[in-house]
Amino acid sequence: MLKRSPTPQTVVLVDDDAALLASMRFMLELEGLAVETLDSAEALLDHPLPPAPACLVLDQHFEGLSGLDALRRLRERGATLPALLITSRAPPLMRDEAASLGAVVVEKPLLGDGLLAEIRAALAVES
Repeated sequence: MLKRSPTPQTVVLVDDDAALLASMRFMLELEGLAVETLDSAEALLDHPLPPAPACLVLDQHFEGLSGLDALRRLRERGATLPALLITSRAPPLMRDEAASLGAVVVEKPLLGDGLLAEIRAALAVES
């Protein structure tokens, strides 16, 4: 279980798969985290980001704007929250670009413990 902090630790989940969002929300809330869910990269850009400690878990593939493009725009706006980029395929060029934006690439299939460890690491950086 994550250590409780005076400011709630928040995870912003962005994915267009409603079932995945629901299961990830459930898992993270069981860990005592606050969770915000969004269904597109565009929605993320319109959404106010939570204060620290927080992290972003963002799918790469959407109908419109990609997760990497949305993250780039957030960084251009000055957003510094740690980010995990979720993808089923991560070629080296994408990994390099994600790393240059301060994101960790996590490949599908997602395993609960592995994803949770990455989220904990991101929140520890932000605390």
